[in-house]
Amino acid sequence: MRWPRWDLGGRRLPGWRRAGLLAAAWVLVAAPVTGALFLHGSRTIVLAGHDAVVRPSLDGWATLDLGPYLPNVRYPSGGRLGAHIDLGKTTADSYPALIRRYAFIASQPAAQVRKVRGAVTDLALDSALEGALLGLAAPAVVLLVGRRRWDELRASMTVRRTAVAAVVVALVAVSLAHPWDRDDAPVEQDTWQPLPAALPEVTVPDEARPLQIESGLITTGTRRLVASAVDTYRRSVTFYTRLVDAAPALAGQLRQPEDGEVVALLVSDRHDNVGMDPVARAVADQGGASFLLDAGDDTSTGGAWEAFSLESLDQAFDDVDPRFSIAGNHDNGDVVTRQARRLGFTTLDGRVVDGPDGLRLLGVSDPRSSGLGTWRDERGISFADQEQRIADVACRHADDGDRIGTLLVHDANSGQAALARGCVDLVLAGHLHEQVGPSPVTGANGAVGYSYTNGTTGGAAYALAIGSKLRRDAEVTLVTYRDGVPQGLQPVTVDTRGTFRVAPYSALDPTGPPKDSGSN
Repeated sequence: MRWPRWDLGGRRLPGWRRAGLLAAAWVLVAAPVTGALFLHGSRTIVLAGHDAVVRPSLDGWATLDLGPYLPNVRYPSGGRLGAHIDLGKTTADSYPALIRRYAFIASQPAAQVRKVRGAVTDLALDSALEGALLGLAAPAVVLLVGRRRWDELRASMTVRRTAVAAVVVALVAVSLAHPWDRDDAPVEQDTWQPLPAALPEVTVPDEARPLQIESGLITTGTRRLVASAVDTYRRSVTFYTRLVDAAPALAGQLRQPEDGEVVALLVSDRHDNVGMDPVARAVADQGGASFLLDAGDDTSTGGAWEAFSLESLDQAFDDVDPRFSIAGNHDNGDVVTRQARRLGFTTLDGRVVDGPDGLRLLGVSDPRSSGLGTWRDERGISFADQEQRIADVACRHADDGDRIGTLLVHDANSGQAALARGCVDLVLAGHLHEQVGPSPVTGANGAVGYSYTNGTTGGAAYALAIGSKLRRDAEVTLVTYRDGVPQGLQPVTVDTRGTFRVAPYSALDPTGPPKDSGSN
């Protein structure tokens, strides 16, 4: 097909100008189509424990629709572009519990804000792509019609016909808008108030003062719920921020990696306590940790509503690579593992992988599942069978001269067979919510390995950790390696009063029990 040879004043237009006219036709269609698709589009995500629908807006506010019984809230987005977020189904069984969850998640909002921005960005990119494709219809029509037909159409267009065409377009637009559907003025009025003005009796933290609340239907009960949320938010922000600010003082107490050494940070049993994530990262930074080991139980039930927990861990360690993880017995089902993989974690599945600096790493998720009670059941493979199978894998590699530096499991009992056969240097675990070890085990082949159980990083009592402060002492552990061989461990504990306790560095000796170095 030849391009139409448009002319201007009897002169043929040059090729670049013809191309420019086609591009202009494309832009005239693509731009408004992209804008319409974007502003009328939506994305469905899981946000703050809810199914949520995110729609872009141009009012400069991030507005949360909390349903018919709680007032809506909004926060300035910092620009013209905003978002309207409808929160749908959730698992909370009472409004007080729901409000406390909101307040706690809001105290560490970065991951959720990033998720909303990501949803809006994805929608914008999809809209731009669809608009660009639909915009191609304009230059295509120009090319298909051809120069001769365009000349005929131009010659036939009179002022009268142009006016009739404009009227037809206007009538179509009006019929689509349906302005006659509402005769009365809207009942709902703008009742937004800044939070300090709506709740003058509540002390609002500075970072929450820009928040506005829809105050038209605030009742006494609602006022109490919101006041409780503000109090939970304030105490949570204060508690965990103070810990992050105090972390630099730990540098002198933590053993720093020497030349040729790398350090991992071990976390376990976070149980949704996103408040501890920036604290864990601060300890990692002060201890020179360059990669992450996650021994599972990041959630309480493994439900999709707990997506915020792994998103928070991802946010706190977003520039740390690699990050290895397994699922614990409370990470029920496949949601946690699937999401961890999507966020860029290396999820260990019973196969040996390479870690930093020559480390050979083996790990597997817990075969059991638990709810919020004390019962357990086994799915797919029994706990005992898994213990033997993982030992078989480790020993097969050891026999080939490929000794496993670390076996990462949720329950240290999963690694006992591998240690008893002398096939791994170190088993790292969680599950018990208290520290156990490091304990030496001499294998049947004379090789010495160690078992170590990290305490609960989330400060969890049973499977619950969400709250404005720790329910029990929280712990992370720095693990030092050289040439893929574990050299030592150093636990760091945060007690329920918000005080750090740094344990001595325990050097690991493959020929005997761990040695207290006597200095940090």
